[in-house]
This record gives sequence, structure tokens and C-alpha cells, in this order.
Amino acid sequence: MAFKIASSPHLSRSFQTSSLMQRVMLCALPGVAVQCFFFGWGTVIQALLAMSVALISEALVLKLRTRNVTETLRDNSALLTGLLIGIAIPPLAPWWVTVIGTLFAIVVVKQLYGGLGHNIFNPAMAAYVMLLISFPVQMTSWVAPSVIASQPVDFIHSLQMIFTGASPSEISAYKLGFDGISMATPLDTIKTDLAMGLTTIESLSKAIFSNGYGVGWFWVNLAYLAGGLVMLKLKVIRWHITGGILAALFICSSIGYLLNPDTFTGPLLHLFSGATMLAAFFIATDPVTAATSVRGRIVFGALIGILVYIIRTFGGYPDAFAFAILLANLCAPFIDHYMKPRAYGHRSAT
Repeated sequence: MAFKIASSPHLSRSFQTSSLMQRVMLCALPGVAVQCFFFGWGTVIQALLAMSVALISEALVLKLRTRNVTETLRDNSALLTGLLIGIAIPPLAPWWVTVIGTLFAIVVVKQLYGGLGHNIFNPAMAAYVMLLISFPVQMTSWVAPSVIASQPVDFIHSLQMIFTGASPSEISAYKLGFDGISMATPLDTIKTDLAMGLTTIESLSKAIFSNGYGVGWFWVNLAYLAGGLVMLKLKVIRWHITGGILAALFICSSIGYLLNPDTFTGPLLHLFSGATMLAAFFIATDPVTAATSVRGRIVFGALIGILVYIIRTFGGYPDAFAFAILLANLCAPFIDHYMKPRAYGHRSAT
């Protein structure tokens, strides 16, 4: 009898890798829709551009490697990588930022290591970190949420600014709130204010916050949370990594807030700002680059949550999930080595 040995992800589900990727993308649609509502059509444009570049670049690399192009593209992993990159990139970032990041994710991080199942880093997060370090201005130029923006951006202007460029004055106009104050992301606002000597309460009184949450970002995270819960219900993912991330982030932020509420932000803001729910449900749960055992996945998730809190609180970047996930990817083999279950019928080594 002949057996076929395949690379990871090894999925004990009733659907194949292509169906898995499709379900993940479908469950992400509510978050994409809410993100588009608050930050404009640029999110959809960036996602479509990144997905197109991901398919083309993967097809070209597979052709060079004399692999079956059609069969490989049908696994939909390139489409999912492109979608995640498009979501993570600021809506009005220049088109070449998206193209460079997607090419790096597919060609270098994924195919250079042998393709799906062989890459050691999450391609989307590796691309995001590369872009953030290489092009910090373009990667931190988020527009103000539409409900408080002084000049909301429509579809046509989004296309023009992405593909033909925009002057600094145009970008600044879309980053202004209705009170004429320049907007930054909620986490970035708090980090900057704390560095200037303000307290957390004083920072939360700004227009970008509403009832202690970042305007727009709270609903974006709720939408990704809803999509993530659907994935859990459908058994597309398991709860261990997500639970480890959210529990660790909640515990760490609660301890910090209880010790000094003037200089540390509360747990709810950490959980519903930035990329928390997107990363916890849709990115960190990547079966290729995460730990594999049950205990290992919990430790893997907890490590990400702890790293996120440390970097957000004491590091130089306001949202830290990309860095935390990549560091956890490095630790995944080590975690699996020490967390692997004991083989049935064998005693543990003493």
C-alpha cells in the first residue's frame, strides 16, 4: 500500500487546506467591512491589490521552480496572505508599499523556504515588520476615523492617493479630526501622551477616544471577534492560542493598571485597540508557524500576549503583534520539544 507524505499543516478537519483558507477569509469579511466603514475604501483597495500581487508572484515563483501552478494556487494560502497584508497596511499607503510587502511575503518568507508548510515565519507579519522598519512614515499614516474626520476620504480620492501619490498636505488633511487636531491610532496617542508627562486619564479625554475606547477601533475589534468566534464554532481554529493570547494580555494589563492607573492603560483598551482580535484569531493561529501540541499552543499564545504587553508598554512601537508573533514563531520548535505529549505506553523520562 502506498502512502502520501505531505508537509504541514496537518489538519484533522473534514475540509482541505483550500476550504480552511476560504473559511478564514469569509470570517474576516465582517472586520474588513467595519474597517472600511471607519477608515475608507483604501482598506478594500489595498487588500485587492495585495491579493492580486500574491497570486501573480506565487505563480511566477512556482513556474520557476517547475511546480504545478494551478494546483498550488488552489490552496488559497496566497490569497489569505494578501488579504492580511492589505488589512494591516494603512488605507492610503502608496501602492508600491503594498506590492513590496506582498512580494517579500510570498517570494522570500514563503517560497524561499519551500512553500506552504515549510516557512518558519508568518509571511504577512514578516512583511509588515519589514515595511514598518523600512518605510515608517508610510506605515504609520492612518487616517482619522470617518465619524470624527474633518475630511472623510471617498473611493475616488482613495484610488488617486494610492496610485498617483498624495502631497503631505493632502495626507495631513485626512488625518485631522473634526476639531482640527491631528489623529493617530489610540495606542500611539496614549504612548505619545505618556512620554510627554500626561496621565492615562488625560490622554483618554481626547477626541479619538469614546468611553475609554478608540473611536472606530473598538468596533473593528468587535467585528473580528465575531468572525473569530464563528471560526471557533466551525472548528476552523482551536481556542488554545487565541485563549492564551487574550488571557495573558488581560492579566498583564490588569496587573499594570492596578499598580498605577495613571501610567498604565486598562485591559479593555488593550483588548479592543489595534490589531488585537485580528491577530489573536486570524494571524497567530496559523497552523504552519505555531506550536502544535495542546499545551504548546497555550504557551505559544501566552508568550505572544506577554510580549505584546511588554512592547506596547515599554517598547517603541504602539502595536506589537507583528513583532510578538515573529518572536513566538522562533520559539515554536522549542515549545513543541518541551510540551510534546507523552507517547502512549511510555513513561516520562526522569
